[in-house]
Amino acid sequence: MAQNSQGIQTLLEAEKDASKIVTKARQYRVQRLKDARAEAAKEIEALKAEKNKEFADFEKQFSGSADDSYGKVNAETDAKLAEIAEVYKKHKALVIEKMIAATVKVEPTVHVNATPRSS
Repeated sequence: MAQNSQGIQTLLEAEKDASKIVTKARQYRVQRLKDARAEAAKEIEALKAEKNKEFADFEKQFSGSADDSYGKVNAETDAKLAEIAEVYKKHKALVIEKMIAATVKVEPTVHVNATPRSS
């Protein structure tokens, strides 16, 4: 019977050892998963930072040209407005003269669509 209980005791100890090994393996696996997640999060943050920097560089490169274009358009608009004002001053007197002449000198004529009435 002593041999029986010794065999059972050996099996219980082997079971305890196996349980410890399985627990250690689970802890190791959990730790590896945590490490992998942390490393992936670091890589994601690094990639985000890189892409944000690329975007900022791209934005800086092309937004500057938009400001230049805006300035160029404003300069062209100012030049056109000055040209229109100059032409206005040059032809103002002539246009007023023609308008007064057309208002004062009236020549009554029958409209082309008017039909003569028979009385």
